[in-house]
Amino acid sequence: MRILLAEDDSVLADGLTRSLRQSGYAIDCVRNGQEADTALSTQEFDLLILDLGLPKLSGLEVLRRLRARSSLLPVLILTAADSIEQRVNGLDLGADDYMAKPFALSELEARVRALVRRGAGGGATVIKHGPLSYDQVGRSAYINDQMLDLSARELGLLEILLARTGRLVSKEQLVDHLCEWGEEVSNNAIEVYVHRLRKKIEVGGVRIATVRGLGYCLEKFNEAARASAEAEAKADSGNASK
Repeated sequence: MRILLAEDDSVLADGLTRSLRQSGYAIDCVRNGQEADTALSTQEFDLLILDLGLPKLSGLEVLRRLRARSSLLPVLILTAADSIEQRVNGLDLGADDYMAKPFALSELEARVRALVRRGAGGGATVIKHGPLSYDQVGRSAYINDQMLDLSARELGLLEILLARTGRLVSKEQLVDHLCEWGEEVSNNAIEVYVHRLRKKIEVGGVRIATVRGLGYCLEKFNEAARASAEAEAKADSGNASK
């Protein structure tokens, strides 16, 4: 999903960006509090990783303004190891979690997964949709317990559609959640991602409907549709063997 990283230490920011991108997240990075506040006011994100020691506008002020806009965006604050008062202030202002520097990347990624899950409504870590199951922690998808070979973009697309099952998702919304600043992603590219994902999940009767000119919708699962799809697959297999 899409994460905003507000960190002025270029070495740490670059390391976090590379690590999280390898895990399939879209990362936008800003280096001061003013840029962070502007981004949060004009863009949609799934998580904010916020260093409290930002120039131009402190991280605590960025957080205060975010919550003043009634935003429920999950926030993970980064603080110096000895700044207990900052951590307390950050939590009091509405941060969801904190990590003291230095920290292990593996722990940060685990906390990111937990906060993104919480921001999506919490609950079970595995989402079920007919024969399709999606593990939000391991970021892996299965059809009838067979793991699907999905790219990072296809996984991101599946996450968005599953979170909005039965509802229309526009191409513009998909671009906003899947892509980072500066990426040139056309509507045609989104169509390609949807086409690839559709081929991999529709074998189990899971359908992505195209609403022409508007976007896409992951249809609520229909057992009758699944039975029909399985019957068609068996018929095709039988014809191929003749």
